[in-house]
Amino acid sequence: MTEKINKFMEGVIARNPGEKEFHQAVKEVAEVIIPFIEENPKYEEAKILERLVEPERVVMFRVPWQDDKGEFQINRGYRINFNSAIGPYKGGLRFHPSVNLSILKFLGFEQILKNSLTTLPMGGGKGGSDFNPKGKSDNEIMRFCQSFMSELFRHIGPDTDIPAGDIGVGGREIGYLFGQYKRLRNEFTGVLTGKGREWGGSLMRPQATGFGNVYFSQNMLATKGESFKGKTVAVSGFGNVAWGAVTKATELGAKVVTISGPDGYIYDPNGISGEKIEYMLELRATNNDVVAPYAEEFGVKFFSSKRPWEQKVDIALPCATQNELNGEDAQKLIDNGVICVGEGANMPCTPEAVEIFHKAKILFSPGKASNAGGVAVSGLEMSQNSMRYSWSSEEVDKKLHLIMKDIHDACVKYGTDNDGWVDYVKGANIAGFVKVADAMLAQGLV
Repeated sequence: MTEKINKFMEGVIARNPGEKEFHQAVKEVAEVIIPFIEENPKYEEAKILERLVEPERVVMFRVPWQDDKGEFQINRGYRINFNSAIGPYKGGLRFHPSVNLSILKFLGFEQILKNSLTTLPMGGGKGGSDFNPKGKSDNEIMRFCQSFMSELFRHIGPDTDIPAGDIGVGGREIGYLFGQYKRLRNEFTGVLTGKGREWGGSLMRPQATGFGNVYFSQNMLATKGESFKGKTVAVSGFGNVAWGAVTKATELGAKVVTISGPDGYIYDPNGISGEKIEYMLELRATNNDVVAPYAEEFGVKFFSSKRPWEQKVDIALPCATQNELNGEDAQKLIDNGVICVGEGANMPCTPEAVEIFHKAKILFSPGKASNAGGVAVSGLEMSQNSMRYSWSSEEVDKKLHLIMKDIHDACVKYGTDNDGWVDYVKGANIAGFVKVADAMLAQGLV
């Protein structure tokens, strides 16, 4: 079996040279799905996995814009339509200097299975630009977004491809993008999610990914007779995902003691609650991408250029970015008695870290399952747009809670080993794969 997986990966690497993040994402899936396919030869005969790792379409374009000094700048834009077997392409737009084809293909590939797990009719896609919003004025960001959408608009639509926000793309950017789309198409449709509440957005969207991660972790803990109540939690990041995770974990009786940024992390032994949670939003609004001011504001310790995984906690929720928690970090968490790790970001744990968590047989969930709350509420926003109707926060939260429970149950169904331990990575990959693969088989050679 190892030989078969290696041969498959050799083909993927040869066709996609230098795209290490994409290779990593595909390998994690292939290691689970290839043995499953061996037991279900109909998928092998139709070359479903080989088709799944090839995007249906990749669009790459230049984005010229003018800065406040009147100088012209050029960035590169992307939209990757990965798979539409179960619905229109759905996935975020990321504006960050690190954006390239490898990053977006990894994210788009993950999005296929993540969207499948939500049980909502959404295919997988991703996009973005190497544009950096940090330090830019509102007018510069508006001009960039208008230029970006002037090309993207011809490739998207409410029944074709519905982008959302991601790193660097919040409510402000979605507003500028939507305004340009509306101007170019002369129509008001739900072509983007993450919109403002007053013009088609859904309540609960900003905190949905963080809430969903906590709900999924809550379901994992329940399998061991545990809960968040009285637990100490480490969270990384300080944007919407981390904010949502801190808010919900605290609400469930936990004490969150860390948040982090590119500059390091803060440790607050009294817990991040009340005005401290609201201060996280103020930090994000400054667009400076640092958490050190939190330490100054509340008189706690700041650890420069370090990650929070060295602290003794019961639960870890990595909510920042890919590969932020490595093997050494994982071992520290295990040595300090961690019982549950729930990925809130996309692939925040390296393969070495995942292997350590699995060896220790602690509760561990992959991002494609536990961070699916964001795209789930994006799907609910699409439904509300189609109906020209909006649900209350309570209604959206109830639906999100149920979706995350359903995802957890699907992971348990396909991931339970003979000894009763649940391999959530295996469960998420197989559960997401089966729905998409069966749809592809039904639709023929497309």
